[in-house]
Amino acid sequence: MSSKLSTFICQNCGSETSQYFGRCLNCNSWNSIVEEIKSKRSNYQEIKNCKKSIPFNEISSKKISRFTSGFREFDRVLGGGIVPGSVVLLGGEPGIGKSTLVLQSAGKISLNEKVLYITAEESLEQVKIRWERLNQSSINLKIFAETNLSLIIKEIKRLNPSFAIIDSIQAIHNHEMQSSPGSVSQVRACSSELQNLAKDNNIALLIIGHVTKDGALAGPKTLEHLVDTVINFEGDNISSHRLLRSIKNRFGSTFEIGIFEMLEEGLREIKNPSSIFTNKENISGVTTTITNEGTRPLAVDIQALVNKTFYSNPRRTTTGISINRLHQILAVIEKHVGIKLSEFDCYIATGGGFEINDPSSDLSVAISILSSLKNIPPLASCSFIGELGLSGQVRKSNNLRTKIEEAIRLGIKNIVVPKLEDELNNNFQNLIKIKEISNIKEAVDYSLSV
Repeated sequence: MSSKLSTFICQNCGSETSQYFGRCLNCNSWNSIVEEIKSKRSNYQEIKNCKKSIPFNEISSKKISRFTSGFREFDRVLGGGIVPGSVVLLGGEPGIGKSTLVLQSAGKISLNEKVLYITAEESLEQVKIRWERLNQSSINLKIFAETNLSLIIKEIKRLNPSFAIIDSIQAIHNHEMQSSPGSVSQVRACSSELQNLAKDNNIALLIIGHVTKDGALAGPKTLEHLVDTVINFEGDNISSHRLLRSIKNRFGSTFEIGIFEMLEEGLREIKNPSSIFTNKENISGVTTTITNEGTRPLAVDIQALVNKTFYSNPRRTTTGISINRLHQILAVIEKHVGIKLSEFDCYIATGGGFEINDPSSDLSVAISILSSLKNIPPLASCSFIGELGLSGQVRKSNNLRTKIEEAIRLGIKNIVVPKLEDELNNNFQNLIKIKEISNIKEAVDYSLSV
């Protein structure tokens, strides 16, 4: 016997209440609570195929068998390829290229595996138009246009593919629930059903999700906990470059990135990403740092423009670097280099607008600022790596070995780094000139000497 139960659910965070409130008590968002009707079923369920707990030494440890997505950059973000039975959530701004990426990937995978592409937002004819624009040649890719969850599950069971794509989860609805498609209840219920199906049948499942106006994945936070991997597809309407960034990954490292370029015939992966974020010209105000994103080292230019201000409050503007980080670096320069910067506007930008979170870029930012202020080009063919402490010291950087190796690969002749261990210094002694420094004053004297 079942009865109807009314509940109020926040469409922003997914919290439930028994009555309506104008503002959610959990996430404080206004006008986000919606009344939804759900079925109340009996709590008793028959348990079948009951399993028993076992000790760790009885678990067979077998290596995860992956298959390629068709893109090396996509495989890198996933941790080495697609894991059978895994559930991947892909999010991104509207029009950024999510459907293009997965359709190209599906076409490549279908050459060796059975693939089902489920489109819930477009008709078969619309998908065919994109397919022809991308010049795909596979004839084994199966396309299914449907929004009803029951019919989708039935088709997946019938076909039993190795890889299935849901485009997108917000457009699918469970007819047993009275809430509208895209609501928190629908997204949670549909995702849970599809996840159970993927795990039970060892099907790799990729779910495309919408994002909110703030750039976060739409739907309840439990959706991100439900899946194995969360990937964000980033970019803007001006630049043709796209970044694929892993936010969560149970089968690989987090914050790994893959870099693509959007062309008329689809996405093309960038095999040497350092080349698009650096410029080999030696001019004042520009330095090169090497940062780590996941396991990948990337060379990125830091650009600075320091100009005399005519106002009482100088401007501080950043692109790709935290504004708070800039304020801290400026304070360290004033205190330990003895140069007053309160009378100058300061603008900082990274090459290509690439967002850098690695604190080892501090030294490069500081040298760029002083180079622009003095109008002196820094040391030619040089990279700067090191985190600035508040006392002016240059602190050690993580993954310094891989960063030095990347500098050597790019043909950089000089590198300024914190104090190294003797063994690490000896390994690269004949490959690149390494200058070890302990504080910012030493770095300035070495890099900006005329």
